[in-house]
Amino acid sequence: MAAPRLILASTSPYRRALLERLGIPFEVQAPGVNEAALPGEAPANLALRLAEAKARAVGAAFPVESPAALVIGCDQVAALDGACLGKPGGHQAAVAQLTAMRGRDVVFHTALALLNTASGAIQVAPVPTTVRFRSSYGEREIERYLALEQPYDCAGSAKIEGLGIALVERVTNDDPTALIGLPLIQLVTMLGNEGLQVIR
Repeated sequence: MAAPRLILASTSPYRRALLERLGIPFEVQAPGVNEAALPGEAPANLALRLAEAKARAVGAAFPVESPAALVIGCDQVAALDGACLGKPGGHQAAVAQLTAMRGRDVVFHTALALLNTASGAIQVAPVPTTVRFRSSYGEREIERYLALEQPYDCAGSAKIEGLGIALVERVTNDDPTALIGLPLIQLVTMLGNEGLQVIR
């Protein structure tokens, strides 16, 4: 029996690079999902809803009677004091975010979904990470960091896999890949639940 197609419902280069670590062939498709939060929606719930929505949006292209595809949906929402910190998109917003996070704990709510298009079964799990930012960096360090890294497509302006690690005092989580955007430990568990062994 052929292994199911594995599809990453994301165009993020960070998630793609992480998934490549597992050595399993996969395809990439853009989910085309509106990522705006619903009124009053908590950051953790937003991440979970979007991860599932992305998997279902891509999975909808596969008829139930066709061979199974496993579709990976993932989303990450950064939160400071329970309020969402989105992708800054530009310099001024990034400066404001990094200034507000100085000396504070920021929770990066990463959510993962895996949809089996043949059975309709979907697994969804939260994988949060708490990051304590240093209190010692100032305006000069922020400006220099932004000039070198330009993390305008990263939640909370924090590119932890790059120079952003210098802004961090402590990271607390169960999966180091979750902070970068795709929790591989949880994904391997989900794939195993679908009968797909990473090491075989």
